Amino acid sequence: MTIDKSPDKIEYMFNELAKDYDRNNNIISFGLHNLIKCFAVKESGIKNGDVVFDLCCGTGDIAGLLSKIYSDIDISGYDFSDEMLEIARNKYPDIKFQKADITRLPVGSCLADAITISFGLRNVFDRSCAINEMYRVLKSQGRVIHLDFGKHNIFSHIFDVIVRFLIKNFSKSVSAYEYLLNSKSEFPEPTQLIEEFEKCGFKLLKRKNFLLGIISMQVFVK
Repeated sequence: MTIDKSPDKIEYMFNELAKDYDRNNNIISFGLHNLIKCFAVKESGIKNGDVVFDLCCGTGDIAGLLSKIYSDIDISGYDFSDEMLEIARNKYPDIKFQKADITRLPVGSCLADAITISFGLRNVFDRSCAINEMYRVLKSQGRVIHLDFGKHNIFSHIFDVIVRFLIKNFSKSVSAYEYLLNSKSEFPEPTQLIEEFEKCGFKLLKRKNFLLGIISMQVFVK
């Protein structure tokens, strides 16, 4: 399946989705996405004093969790959707959010102790470029905490059917969520994604599955 992930199209789509994004995520995950994100943050190995970049930060959920859990952390969120960023800034006014393409981050090399990216890498046109950019901006021994859809198993297909029903009945953005489900199906399973990260110089530290493998977390080290 070939999906159009041109940056202009993705930016426009997420700007259109932004207003109802948090509500729709709660609907299609039955609120479980918040628990999974919280677990991922606590399992990340991030600690007080770290410099953290939250990439494809969306409306700021991961950055907000980090700021609540760790009292002394320097976190910045990056996304290229203006509408998503506006919501993130309103929700978390004390966190720095900046518009940026994650394949060309506006920062120097070897600055971050950790990078978080959740449900965003599968929307990037050039995934390899994004992974190499993460490698560039991380310090030696820095970590990437990646969270997204995982195995393409029977439970994943059941999830797709449920989401299509919910979005059809509760969302005005049916076509956008159809894209998101298609991008989920096209996205590599965790084993293949791990290989992509390792080709760019990373080493896998930890892997966790959630909801019978529908969601997967990987932690990599530079």
